[in-house]
Amino acid sequence: MLLEQKRADLILLDIGLPDMDGFSLMRRLSEDYGDIPVICVTARDEVTDRVKGLVGGAEDYIVKPFAMEELLARVQVVLRRFHKEQNIYVIRDVEVNLAAGTAARDGRAVELTNREFELLKILLINKNIALSRERLLDLAWGMDYYGDDRTVDVHIRRLRQKLGLEKDIKTIFKYGYRLEI
Repeated sequence: MLLEQKRADLILLDIGLPDMDGFSLMRRLSEDYGDIPVICVTARDEVTDRVKGLVGGAEDYIVKPFAMEELLARVQVVLRRFHKEQNIYVIRDVEVNLAAGTAARDGRAVELTNREFELLKILLINKNIALSRERLLDLAWGMDYYGDDRTVDVHIRRLRQKLGLEKDIKTIFKYGYRLEI
């Protein structure tokens, strides 16, 4: 059907699709891939539409416009609920165990500072999502950090070097970074 391989952890579905009613598509997805959670992302803000989406199988329903941070938080909540959070990530020859707080390259342990590991963890959890330097600072350093956001660049450079992820941690020009897996 729509998904060639069952590889999705979550589906963001716009109800206002041009060729098909999103509610119908959600029913089809539920029949074929019932265990993949759906979050409706739509401009339809009527209570009847929200109820129809939630009763129809959506885990959440968010109305446009919305803040990207809110969407990311809702995605994390749904994934946590469905136990889709990973503890072990493998990127070519690098293995990161979030639960143990360890990283290895070619089977050998790589020493990372607490801040480097926290930054790596955030990139892994948000894989394939571009994060601004400011967002990375908020998540890895906390709200009370008042230094230059270029400190993120220094830590990213160290992560790339230590783990050999030069091609995997992409620089988003004048914005931030994205870990592509």
